[in-house]
Amino acid sequence: MSEGRRGLGRGLSALLGEVESAPAQAPGDTVGGSREAPIELIRRNPNQPRRTFREDDLVELSDSIREKGVLQPILVRPAAGAPGEYQIVAGERRWRAAQRAGLKTIPIMIRELDDLAVLEIGIIENVQRADLNALEEALSYKVLLEKFGRTQEAIAQTVGKSRSHVANTLRLLNLPDAVQSYVTSGELTAGHARAIASAPDPTALAKEVIAKGLSVRDAEALARRTPQAAGEVRAKSAGGRPAKSKDTDTQSLEADLSSLLGLDVEIDDRGGAGALTIRYATLEQLDDLCGRLTRAI
Repeated sequence: MSEGRRGLGRGLSALLGEVESAPAQAPGDTVGGSREAPIELIRRNPNQPRRTFREDDLVELSDSIREKGVLQPILVRPAAGAPGEYQIVAGERRWRAAQRAGLKTIPIMIRELDDLAVLEIGIIENVQRADLNALEEALSYKVLLEKFGRTQEAIAQTVGKSRSHVANTLRLLNLPDAVQSYVTSGELTAGHARAIASAPDPTALAKEVIAKGLSVRDAEALARRTPQAAGEVRAKSAGGRPAKSKDTDTQSLEADLSSLLGLDVEIDDRGGAGALTIRYATLEQLDDLCGRLTRAI
């Protein structure tokens, strides 16, 4: 991978800053590298990370645009196979709102960008503004991993997040469809979803979390109790002693380590001695853990 590609995240952030700082202009003017273009020549990017747009936000923005115009140009690239047309790189929400406001033209800033750069810009723009829901963010990371061969470390550097954040977000894609829909709708936060991800029946736990309005910490405790109860049954049937209920400090330490490592952690403490178990679901997670431990030495 080239030096230019490794440093792309900072370059994209600067490019987005350039778009943000560009002033508005009258139709036909060219200011700061931007110009007006007929709105019907602008096409959305089908691979845009953001899939959902809140109706209330679009209405509010379109009202503002109707009164003051589009104050910041949208970033576009020439549309492949369509001379004279452009594909949106950043600014689809403004483009949608401008159409609602009845605008005939919209200020654009044109850049020649490849598919990887376009995807990374879309992720950076939306993640920095917290516009993506957790699953949209996870799907974007998955595309970077599988289609473009990016590593979790490279993704983290590009979007300005920790590697554990990227790993934890990707774990959401392993959840059942029902739980993912709760996250998309906002009924369940990403923190709640991660807390119940390793439970035997995350869908049932998700419903209980929503119905009772449980906190993330409560959800973590709920998820831990489910497999623990099964362990107690197995111990009794084998003639062993029932497993002891973990104290609050141990549960809290498990949760802290799990959050730090991005993996499921279990502590079996028996009078000051015991075992620490870290569970991983993929080789990528194991690689991430090994990298963390190696850097810590």
